[in-house]
Amino acid sequence: MLTVSQNKRLGYAFAFLSALTFGLVSAMAKPLVSSVNPLLLASFVYLISAVTLTPLAQKIKLGSMKKRDYYIILLISISGAIIAPSLYFSGLTHTSASDAALLANGESFFSVLLAIIFFKEKLNTFGYVSVLLILVGLIIVTTDLNFSDFTLEQIHYQDVLVITSMLFWALDNNLSRIIAQKLHSAKIVQIKSAIGGTSLFLITVFWFKIPLDLDVEQIPAIILLGTVGFASSLYFFLNGLKHIGTIRTIMIFSLSSVFGLVSAFILLGEQISFYQIIAAGIMFGGVYLMNKKESSISPA
Repeated sequence: MLTVSQNKRLGYAFAFLSALTFGLVSAMAKPLVSSVNPLLLASFVYLISAVTLTPLAQKIKLGSMKKRDYYIILLISISGAIIAPSLYFSGLTHTSASDAALLANGESFFSVLLAIIFFKEKLNTFGYVSVLLILVGLIIVTTDLNFSDFTLEQIHYQDVLVITSMLFWALDNNLSRIIAQKLHSAKIVQIKSAIGGTSLFLITVFWFKIPLDLDVEQIPAIILLGTVGFASSLYFFLNGLKHIGTIRTIMIFSLSSVFGLVSAFILLGEQISFYQIIAAGIMFGGVYLMNKKESSISPA
């Protein structure tokens, strides 16, 4: 039996590992999207994630599910395991891994907005400031603060694809809140990954006629991305929630952007720009305020 302090230390370790593994996603995926179709890559990643999570979720029963619940799971799968990864990997094809790591903070931004719209939740002062800071950071990354004679052509459209993917992952998060009252989150993600990965694979191969022209050398990297970047980060995140709660886990998980910048520099040799440093600091400040112990969101 673990003591309270040991339980907390274990929880912090899980949350830290979750941030680390998810922070590696953009750096691990960037070399792959240059040679593997992004839709095909997204399907492989989620199929691998489903297989990896099966031992954890196989003993969890569906319980008392209603017809409406199955529709919600389907929406979660479409949003979080088909549309979001397709947009993310497509955007990553033409943007830097370091920018993609920073733009991942948009998930927190959109999650709050959707919670306000669909769950009628309200923001306090910390909440409004945090949302504004994250929005400012997103603007800096997508424009480099180049507003002289501003035109739409100056917007980094590849970054917009990544930001849009965060919107659909945020929608996934909010829909998962509904179904999580009846079904364990590990089971939700396993089902979502299986449905999304299978559907996206069939659409990519049979609808878009994308050939399966993978090199043998690419397979280990794809497996590593699916197991470490997605399945493992989720597993660690769920265990962090169990041991230290939601607020502390998300606080530590927000470090994934920092790990993303560092991994892009070390693994890919990408240079960290002044604008990225400024954006990272602003976004991290926003995430910090959003997850302060004094909750920035309160029920209506």
